[in-house]
Amino acid sequence: MENLEPRWQAVLGRDRRYDAAFVYAVRSTGVYCRPSCPSRRPRPAQVIFFDNPGLAERAGFRACRRCRPNAADPQIELVRRVCRYLESHLDGPADLATLARHVSLSPSHLQRVFRSKLGVSPRQYASALRLRSFKQALRQGQDVTRALYDAGYGASSRLYEQSAPRLGMTPGAYRQGGKNMRIGYTIADSPVGRVLVAGTARGLSMVSLGDRDQALLDALAQEYPRAEVHPDRNGLNEWARAIVEQLRGRREELDLPLDVLGTAFQSRVWEALRKIPYGTTRTYSQIARSLGRPTANRAVARACATNPVAVVVPCHRVVRQDGGLGGYRWGLERKKEMIAEESRRRG
Repeated sequence: MENLEPRWQAVLGRDRRYDAAFVYAVRSTGVYCRPSCPSRRPRPAQVIFFDNPGLAERAGFRACRRCRPNAADPQIELVRRVCRYLESHLDGPADLATLARHVSLSPSHLQRVFRSKLGVSPRQYASALRLRSFKQALRQGQDVTRALYDAGYGASSRLYEQSAPRLGMTPGAYRQGGKNMRIGYTIADSPVGRVLVAGTARGLSMVSLGDRDQALLDALAQEYPRAEVHPDRNGLNEWARAIVEQLRGRREELDLPLDVLGTAFQSRVWEALRKIPYGTTRTYSQIARSLGRPTANRAVARACATNPVAVVVPCHRVVRQDGGLGGYRWGLERKKEMIAEESRRRG
């Protein structure tokens, strides 16, 4: 039955989109191939899947001479060239036309290839580079104006347009470690232990699960070491009540505002997790493929592990391909219990 899975369907359909995601080996021939290989399809019982050619070769299989699965992917090298160009031209234009000329491709083709390999557009990648450079300069003590122009921002307005959603605070406050950021919190009982709900006026900044209140408060202080953190039961009651209601199986949808920090890719993963229906699960590989990055299983897992808002971004609904639970920031027993409860309620 294991071969009646998406990877086997990709092999049957000779789907080129999965060529960079895995290879399949055939026990009877000792050969491994790309999913798009034109050779005759083997019987399912003879097939073994590997994440990359190296693993297949270490298991004793040799590369197919028709599809050459161990050959270098020219698209990956192309994307690397574009990334190197962007990294060395932060103060220059990141428009598609300029980048396309640099690698001798059409703008539309470059956009498609770049997004398929990294999950973001060249413009988003360049924006992330500038913001990272700016933040590093602030940490090193540069004043905001100098850091702004050194990072390649042509005007302060460009930076401030991005600072709210990406920094979560003003650049001046970020330089001081979020010193002027006000975060309220409340702690409530739930079926899976104590739940801490913390947020700003804009939305939830942290939702964590645990056994002891002090441990939850210590984690909040570690996440926001320079912020002004204060109890705020009245202001957060509505959000906390909604979260606890879902944990009790009385509410399926949670459409709550967020005020969290994340890279462009993390944000895309968290957005995809919020679309997983109540009472169902997805695999890490399914999430990666839905983002157009079929080889990014580990990156998806890291984004789940760094999710700061339990339940609201339901990373507990993501499991391994083999049915295993994978990891969970707030404990595997909680993850198992939450999945079982949601499945029971939905069924």
